[in-house]
Amino acid sequence: MTAIQLNSELFFTLGKISSDEGLMKKLLKYAKKLAATKEDETLVSKEEFMASIERGEEEYRQGKCVRLQPGESVSEMLRRSGL
Repeated sequence: MTAIQLNSELFFTLGKISSDEGLMKKLLKYAKKLAATKEDETLVSKEEFMASIERGEEEYRQGKCVRLQPGESVSEMLRRSGL
């Protein structure tokens, strides 16, 4: 679908619910949520987040992790690990 077709369909649908204040409030709330995700490039979806956690767990199981030694600073650990 082209942007013009999507725009047309959106406005057609808006016309159907424009007289219902409750539905319009729900739509506005969701539209604001969508706009916020577009503006914040650091946000990831729940699926992406969970996949990242799973990759980290797998790397941990494979021993691909660096542990902070007693008395060691984070900077020292990063230097030691090559990061």
